[in-house]
Amino acid sequence: MKSLVTKYLFICIFLCIADTAYANEVLNIESHELKQHIQQGIAVIDVRTTSEWKKTGVLEGSHLIMFYDEQGKYDLNAWLAEVAQVANKDEPVILICHSGGRSKQLAKYLANVVGYKEVYNVKHGISHWIKKKNIVVTPN
Repeated sequence: MKSLVTKYLFICIFLCIADTAYANEVLNIESHELKQHIQQGIAVIDVRTTSEWKKTGVLEGSHLIMFYDEQGKYDLNAWLAEVAQVANKDEPVILICHSGGRSKQLAKYLANVVGYKEVYNVKHGISHWIKKKNIVVTPN
């Protein structure tokens, strides 16, 4: 229960802070738009857990940078350091999760707190990607 409360508290803090620091907008995209962005070479970060990656598969070439671990814990600084290795603040980046909720909050944080200028969130997440018969691969 404490872990669940911590998650929701963290999300509430995200929302409050995200609307105040930078004026960068998160762009919510659909699966067909994701395909176009992947073809343009924009980095995709999958923020789901290891068990989720194994259960559904992942987008080929995506960067697997889990935010919450299997116990619902997170290390924001470590996560941000890994994200910075994939894309700097001036490069576009796409976040994806199972259904778009976690990735949307993290995208807002990157855009409005950290200062990333072009952040995309995949609406409906990988579940919609798979529903539309798009390809996933087994994670490494």
